[in-house]
Amino acid sequence: MPRILLAYFTLVSFTAAALVAAPAIAATVRTTLHVATPAGPGAEVGTATINDSPQGAMITLDLHGLPPGQRGMHVHENGSCAASTGPDGKPVPAGAAGGHYDPARTGRHMGPEGPGHLGDLPRVDVATDGTAREHLKAPRIKDVSMLKGRALILHAGGDTYSEPPPLGGGGARFACGVLE
Repeated sequence: MPRILLAYFTLVSFTAAALVAAPAIAATVRTTLHVATPAGPGAEVGTATINDSPQGAMITLDLHGLPPGQRGMHVHENGSCAASTGPDGKPVPAGAAGGHYDPARTGRHMGPEGPGHLGDLPRVDVATDGTAREHLKAPRIKDVSMLKGRALILHAGGDTYSEPPPLGGGGARFACGVLE
């Protein structure tokens, strides 16, 4: 009996040590983006996958059917791509996504490496053929699971990561997807 107990406690000890030493399972969130229209989500324009890494969140984009040029991209507070009604009574495409994800309530737009909105992501460069196949890094996002259920927005314009212009000049919400 003592040998059995010794073997049992040895096994439990090694198992517990292995569990403590095992690396954490990295989180992944992904979405399919759709054109943001006044009537709600429109045509599909591709996918985004965000993974945990030691360098922060790694973003993989496979987008198509976009106007060429630089685009701002942000995680927004709410998990909806529905249109909302603006102060002027007109529909705002993907307005239900709310503002930029800012859990620290900084109220500042300072880019993916600055101390502002955590939802500030790297700019997206869309090629002349309307595609964006990029691997981007958001070093301040250390746990992508906190992005689950939030909207990923691709804006119509580029992003200066400063104000003015308002919210970095990204402009209208061009495409949206809810991260799952």
